[in-house]
Amino acid sequence: MSGHPLGLGYAERANPAGVLEEMKRLAVEQLGGVPGALYAPVGEALDEAARRSGLLQIRRGDHVALLNLRQRNAGYVMRFRQLIAQGFDDFRALPIRTRTANQHLPLGLVEERQLDFHYAGQKLAESIGQRYSRQLEMLDGRLEALSGELGSPSASNPIGASRLAGAFLATYHDAELPETLRPLLFRQYEHELSRVLGDLYGRINTLLAAAGYGLKPGAGLPAKPVDANTPVPPAPVDAISADIDAMERLGELRGMLHSWREGTIPARPVPEDRAPGPHTAPRRDLRPAEVLSVTSLLQRDGPEPYARALAGAGSLADAIREQLTDGARRLGLDPDQTQLGTEENDAIDLVGLLFESLFQTHAMLDRARRVYARLVLPYVKVALTDDGLFVHRDHPARRLFDVITEACEGNDGSTPQDRELLERAAGVAQRIVADYNEDLEIFALASAELESLLEQQRKRVDVLERRASEAVYGKERLLQARLQAGAALNQRLARTPLTEAVSDFLIEHWQHHLVQTLLRDGRESPKHADVLALADALVVVDSLAAQGRGAVVADRLIALQPAITECLVACGLDENAANDWLAGVVRALAQPDLPRTLRKLPPPVVADDDAEQGPLRVVGGHAGMDFDAQVAERMRLLAPGEWLRLLDAQGEHVAAKVAWISPLSGRYLLVNRRGVRVLVASAEQLATLVAEGRLVAGTEQAPFDEAMRQMRARLGRAVGQN
Repeated sequence: MSGHPLGLGYAERANPAGVLEEMKRLAVEQLGGVPGALYAPVGEALDEAARRSGLLQIRRGDHVALLNLRQRNAGYVMRFRQLIAQGFDDFRALPIRTRTANQHLPLGLVEERQLDFHYAGQKLAESIGQRYSRQLEMLDGRLEALSGELGSPSASNPIGASRLAGAFLATYHDAELPETLRPLLFRQYEHELSRVLGDLYGRINTLLAAAGYGLKPGAGLPAKPVDANTPVPPAPVDAISADIDAMERLGELRGMLHSWREGTIPARPVPEDRAPGPHTAPRRDLRPAEVLSVTSLLQRDGPEPYARALAGAGSLADAIREQLTDGARRLGLDPDQTQLGTEENDAIDLVGLLFESLFQTHAMLDRARRVYARLVLPYVKVALTDDGLFVHRDHPARRLFDVITEACEGNDGSTPQDRELLERAAGVAQRIVADYNEDLEIFALASAELESLLEQQRKRVDVLERRASEAVYGKERLLQARLQAGAALNQRLARTPLTEAVSDFLIEHWQHHLVQTLLRDGRESPKHADVLALADALVVVDSLAAQGRGAVVADRLIALQPAITECLVACGLDENAANDWLAGVVRALAQPDLPRTLRKLPPPVVADDDAEQGPLRVVGGHAGMDFDAQVAERMRLLAPGEWLRLLDAQGEHVAAKVAWISPLSGRYLLVNRRGVRVLVASAEQLATLVAEGRLVAGTEQAPFDEAMRQMRARLGRAVGQN
């Protein structure tokens, strides 16, 4: 890939004929299969329309026409590929071919059917041209340089909007297309083009730039496209609605951005010797191509200015502007005579605020800061040419942003796997810096590479989450068993005064044995009933002993001996120690005059005794907590997989996912991106954290989306809209 910045002159250009042939190969390869992909989706659309209307017979003509198209598909594909290739041949020999063709142009009337067909083709060309206006403008500038080398200075773009629409019309000019089928076919053709055009234009722009055919100095760029270079979702109608909503939100964001910027960027002072006079021209806006050239020039420079800004030393957007100003000076563009335009300032501010918002709400450590600092200028470059970055969730650069955040957030490199993730993220960032020119495919490849490693990490995280949930569940079952055993013990101790030997046995051994039985066998098991019966029998025997009924006491103790021994052994005593305990109980019960008392136990434990929850540990119930009942109710609606934002005692943001909800207590287990437990708390306890400003619910799962949400909130507060 070329190391020259965009828009600069090149010392040497590649053979123009060879470059054109490579462009032709790429275009035919990527566009050639489009006709064959039209019929299945159109058939499904016809079937769906027929089902909705119930007019199956009326739609029969459409199906027959579609079947005819399918049968002739091989011919249509061949014709379409020939027309695409012919566009490049015409590009090379346009002057001669145009003169020859104009001598034999037939004149005549056009049928109404053909008129409608051509009108639909015109609308198609307009749609494609608007959708990819910025990329086409850049491509036209480079093709102009290429055509000059080929000797055809007036040549048109062989894969421009009009050419692609014309190729479609010429391919199906002799097809019998019912009026109801024609719009479906046109719509699907545009849809299939959208799957490949963004990548194709990017590849050819990159090819031309690498071959030395840069943008012509002074070439302007039109308004940014809605969604250039982005894959098209499977449901076009839904995607269009989503695009419109996203565009409107971006428009609102730009409005807030302009209001905010008016009060934050002071005018740059001009030296007195260059102060404007009567014959001094005002500073002009840098052309988009010039800004791209400067950005490309600086892309491989060190990231230190951006790393300092991300660490809190000033505004990232200001740091970007300072570097671009210095870069413009290095290219001979006097900063006292030029300035950034509105759209370029928008792109810089959006990227600057995006990165700052991410670092304000995500736990990014020092090593991650340098990774993101390297990515600042490549993302500025994307934002300068493609609004789709802020509109489409499946944009390649946006996806890379998310996977790098997943790899870096909260990652201190404490394990070999975490260190590998950090190193791979740093390598990906370096590759973007080195290779990104205009082709977004580099972002897709980089994110796919990191995604494969993250998939392994996610499997480890799943294991850690499962272990954490099992640990919490085990502790809760133990807590529940302890509470139940304590309640059963208190009932028996509070009923009848007992000798110290019997009370100690019940407290020290029988209670522990009951806890084990509850954990192993459950409350409904016969074993549980037997353990309860042992305690009740001992209480009765103690009462009989107090009455001096020694013979009865002896008989009953002999009958209880196996159960008592089992209980003592289950508590860890060996047979000899168990016999010693049993002998002590027998001696005590053989003395009717021994004092007997009602024992009082300490309050039961109401939360687990785990001390590893860290600074966000929440224990106990919710008595006395200050929380909003409605917020607590919303917390109860949390589901596994939802993400929250926590502020720990050190003021650091922690991304926390609801990994598990206890079926016993209803408490929520929250883990970080590494799968490590952050917090176990009830809905009321979470609501208390919300009231304290330490928890934010309803955050976006994707880091890019969350950063955009935070950016919007920040701008809204700044301009008084929130």
